[in-house]
Amino acid sequence: MANESNETVNVTINGVAAAVPRGARIIEAAEQLGIGIAHYCYHPGLSAPAMCRMCLVEVEGAPKLAPACVTPVAEGQVINTESERARAARTGTLEFYLLNHPLDCPICDKSGECKLQDFTHAEGRPHGRSVEPKRVLGLDDFGGDILYQGNRCIMCTRCVRFMREIAGADLLGVVQRGHRSAIDTFFETGLEGSLWAGNIVDICPVGALLSKDFLHKARVWDLDNTPSVCPNCAQGCNVRLDTRDNLVVRIRPRLNPAVNSYWMCDYGRHQYEWLNQPDRVQTPMQRGAEGELVPVGWQEVLPALLARLQQRHGPLVVLGSPMLGNEDNGLLARLAGRLGGGTLRYRSAQAEAEVPCPGFPALARRRELTANGRGLELLGFQRTGTMAGEGGLTDLAGATVIVLGDALEDQPADFAAGVELLVVLGQRPTAAARSAHYLLPVCTCAEQEGTFPNVHGLVQRFWPALQPPPLARPAWQVLSVLLAGLDDGAPVNSAGGAFLRLGELYPEYAGLSYEQLGSRGALINEPVVRPAGKGA
Repeated sequence: MANESNETVNVTINGVAAAVPRGARIIEAAEQLGIGIAHYCYHPGLSAPAMCRMCLVEVEGAPKLAPACVTPVAEGQVINTESERARAARTGTLEFYLLNHPLDCPICDKSGECKLQDFTHAEGRPHGRSVEPKRVLGLDDFGGDILYQGNRCIMCTRCVRFMREIAGADLLGVVQRGHRSAIDTFFETGLEGSLWAGNIVDICPVGALLSKDFLHKARVWDLDNTPSVCPNCAQGCNVRLDTRDNLVVRIRPRLNPAVNSYWMCDYGRHQYEWLNQPDRVQTPMQRGAEGELVPVGWQEVLPALLARLQQRHGPLVVLGSPMLGNEDNGLLARLAGRLGGGTLRYRSAQAEAEVPCPGFPALARRRELTANGRGLELLGFQRTGTMAGEGGLTDLAGATVIVLGDALEDQPADFAAGVELLVVLGQRPTAAARSAHYLLPVCTCAEQEGTFPNVHGLVQRFWPALQPPPLARPAWQVLSVLLAGLDDGAPVNSAGGAFLRLGELYPEYAGLSYEQLGSRGALINEPVVRPAGKGA
């Protein structure tokens, strides 16, 4: 096969000939061909020290086995990852790892997603031959959320390299020598001050590094994992929500090279309990003749609400939610327009400053501590209130107020006393929310499909990971029915349809669809500004 360009070289791996990028390492070239090579120390987001010796492969003409994680491909190479020599090397390496590794699988949090388990099951010896007692190092608290179980450590040093290269804080190192080697912090300095340390638990190939938050919480084979977008700041990190018994039990990063690579911050990682709130609005309610909230059905409450909205007299104030998707807030803004227009606001918490990731500058814990502030601004909403996401709701006397997703936790129980009409589409029955004339249960972002645009304008999809209360509905669905009652088109019957409706209403989303967004997202349509002095 002729080399078609200077950018590729022709190699053969396990009998498969292919052109691969010049300079690629053997392990990367094999991955492109769908051939997995066992490894521990190698991670695609870190440097490769070639110290675990699991990725040794046979290269035709070479006197010794080559480590695939550091050996670049060369023109005409013939590589065999499954030769007798390569398989024997892996089996021998695994036997050495298991000399001191404890049989902790029944109690280890990593069990079920452990690479030592996987590779030993595939190629390890049926029985060990060592008769010496295993080393005992014990448990060490590294500070923050991290525990270190030294007995299980295989010294791949991924954690050491991550803290140095990505977190930008040389807080871990290898101490002692030989079979006594262990990972440790330096003197009294632990990992408490690092916003990125939680990633070392994700990349640890065995159960040596543990999260205190997830410790003994669930077995990984009992978890459902759903692709999503972190809702806890404007970065829009791609994540997976791990759920069990309809509760989020942990959040882990999901690869997106343009947004967060393999990483995420610990702030977003640990801000998930708000998705598990047990106190939820269970059924639509409206205020009865005697002034009390009465449960009603959706078929009854929506026509009644529509009639009240059409009969209102005062100004309209709409409070959107930066924790809900574009579909929900976009149709809310459309409803305000169809009702004659009004003031569009939202409240959100903000940090004092951004915290960038030193080793991956495109990633940062942003100042905006909600997912959809950028989306709300595109839709015409304006931020109000304090940096804590409170206040800004003192000028509502005589107004009709529609609240979406904001729990109004800072507001008094008589919040609705001075307004003409208060409509709350929310999740939690707080005291202020229960003062509403209409209280309607809607889904959280973890219970429905939708999209968030991040700080850079990349629109990304999220998917439902939890089951909402039986009578809760996505807000876009409720708002779509109200819009249909105002002769604004037929109700949409899916989140994808609601997103297409956004494209009809707002030029930033024109031409986009869920299919185009896929799992990596797509940029919004930025307005084109014609340079001054140019004629039409």
